Amino acid sequence: MFLISDLLSILESYLDQEQVRKIYAAYLFSAEAHDGQHRKTGEPYIYHPIEVARILAEMHIDHTTIIAALLHDVLEDTDHPKSELIDLFGKDVTELVDGVSKLTRIQMESPQHAQAENFRKMMLAMTRDIRVILIKLADRLHNMRTLSGMPPKKRRRIARETLEIHIPIAHRLGMSKIAHELRELGFSNLYPMRARVLAKAVKQARGNRKEVLDTIEVAIRRRLLETDLEAELQGREKHLYSLYKKMKDQRLPFREIFDVYAFRIVVPTVEACYQVLGIVHSIYKPLPGKFKDYIAIPKANGYQSLHTILFGPHGVPVEIQIRTEEMHTISENGIAAHWDYKNDNPDSSNTANIGSTEKRARQWLQDLLDLQKNSGNSLEFLESVKIDLFPDEVYVFTPKGKIIELPRGATVLDLAFRIHTEIGTHAESARINRKPAPLNTQLFNGQTVEIITAPDSRPHPGWLQYVTTGKARSNIRHYLKNLQEEEAILLGERLLMKALSRQNISKKRLKKMDLTPLLQKLQLDSLEHLHNEIGMGLRMAELVSSSLVQCCIKGGSHEIKEPSAKKQRRWNPLSMLSPLLKRRLHIRQSDGARPLMIRGAEGMVVHFANCCHPIPGDPIIGHISSGKGLVVHRSDCKNGAKMDSHPERWVSAEWSSKGEQDLPTEIRVEVANKRGVLAIIASTISELDSNIDNVSIDDQDGRTNLINFTLRVRDRKHLAKIIRNIRKLRPVLTIQRLKG
Repeated sequence: MFLISDLLSILESYLDQEQVRKIYAAYLFSAEAHDGQHRKTGEPYIYHPIEVARILAEMHIDHTTIIAALLHDVLEDTDHPKSELIDLFGKDVTELVDGVSKLTRIQMESPQHAQAENFRKMMLAMTRDIRVILIKLADRLHNMRTLSGMPPKKRRRIARETLEIHIPIAHRLGMSKIAHELRELGFSNLYPMRARVLAKAVKQARGNRKEVLDTIEVAIRRRLLETDLEAELQGREKHLYSLYKKMKDQRLPFREIFDVYAFRIVVPTVEACYQVLGIVHSIYKPLPGKFKDYIAIPKANGYQSLHTILFGPHGVPVEIQIRTEEMHTISENGIAAHWDYKNDNPDSSNTANIGSTEKRARQWLQDLLDLQKNSGNSLEFLESVKIDLFPDEVYVFTPKGKIIELPRGATVLDLAFRIHTEIGTHAESARINRKPAPLNTQLFNGQTVEIITAPDSRPHPGWLQYVTTGKARSNIRHYLKNLQEEEAILLGERLLMKALSRQNISKKRLKKMDLTPLLQKLQLDSLEHLHNEIGMGLRMAELVSSSLVQCCIKGGSHEIKEPSAKKQRRWNPLSMLSPLLKRRLHIRQSDGARPLMIRGAEGMVVHFANCCHPIPGDPIIGHISSGKGLVVHRSDCKNGAKMDSHPERWVSAEWSSKGEQDLPTEIRVEVANKRGVLAIIASTISELDSNIDNVSIDDQDGRTNLINFTLRVRDRKHLAKIIRNIRKLRPVLTIQRLKG
């Protein structure tokens, strides 16, 4: 068991005596505060903060952070107030403790929302002081090490959260040592059986590898000794989770994944790195296209190293990493290795002496703040940041020779927003290596890219189809949200004037009227606000029109009656549409089901396009149509081609998880011309809980028929099940879904 004396021994190796004395005082306070408390494993609680402090001390973190680590659960789990910590340990320590404590005080309506909100709080806490996230990562690491005391269901939940959130953050900050251990612990707790089987296979295969491994190591070590280069050669074995991910993602057997031999060579200087590269290439032939120079162009998290893959003995691949001692330290501890804790404000201009790793981290932290401002909610923020957490990088050049890193798969449009939001907003096209290219062109290493802008160019929903970075996506969505509000105001104004015309009130007459009584009753601050609520479907134009007449024309004494809360929940703007559309868009209220919703369009007039029949699960896009509200199309609908002529009328749309109704879609079935085939297919559709709205039959050549069905389905999974079952029928030759 790790004791306070062991922690002090580590601290004395890099801190002065006064700092160590303050840390010991914090330990005594924490031990007294947690007296009588025990962890699920049965040990006294104080051992947990000691272990958290130890993890940070092994990275030589500053004494303020170590004190905060020892106290990190005091505010959360004891009665000691924040003011007491300020008096005893100062504001800096207390703010760190409070920052860590706030990350656990989350209660949300669903696990997904809770995780997203947790993630958002972690990210924003990190932008204020990166030490908060260092303590949180160390806290999570020790919790993962002692997860055996938890019930299996909770172990799996914590392990999944660790794999999805904490590991990407650790990796993005370059803290690979913590990230690797968290990954192994997360894997063994989330998939214990798979981890055991894989560990057993590795143990059995390790003996068979020893001869080849020794041959490679002896050859490299002998050549390094001949050149008089000071170098440390280390054999590397792949982690279990890395093996599992490669086997799963690349669908390869264990033998092919494990038959890769890996070595790391650590040397004193950068020049020696390139000398060693030449040496290993002279021993074994390098694999073309597999050399990566992360020294000249570091990764986004500051990682530096030379990577190469060689043809080893018997043709087996040999992975080699070559780096300096300092690069190795940064690879292990990342931003924690040399972070300037006295200047942790990401907005600070005092960056003259800050290394490239810190600069990159500070820029990322600033980007996080920008994403937060443009994100509508925690789930959207989580989606945007996850994209950027640890991608494979692509490096491109601006015309002036500046290197810009982007995630693999990024397009010209991603680059435009990476340079500046205004450039992204007005981007029109590009020149790649002096040749014209559209905005959706994917970028590759070494290209020189010039962005061409135009004053009248603006984002439209189609842009969301070909951007990969969170910054580009959030900025486009932010613009489209504002555009949607403008369209809603115009639509609301038209709907209100149409309703007022039935009351013989013209636009000219409306301008002369004092609408203050009406706006006060509705608790709105302007007529534009009223138009917006009507356009968004939050108020009925007919009701507002009647209220306006009563309130502003007949003396202003009439009480404006809005629908009751119960009625408001049941009312939907679609009630103003034709009976046919209402039948297509609504489930009967009597069965208690809810109407289908489009995320972000709550309360709007929504119409599903007949040209392409979108159903839940389809990628969709919305068109704001005068008098119709939001018309939803499939993204591949032929009418989407009109997007370029009126891009401002197209908005991004997503299916909500709410709603349980069926929507129409069309399928075409080619069948052999046999008696009773229509009845067989219709019966199959009925058995799969789907209704047929329409059937048409086209006689092809006397031997086959084409049957078009319009049927109702819940979503794409439901439709796929129907198609699979129809395809199995003996008379069926082909079946396909129609695009419209």
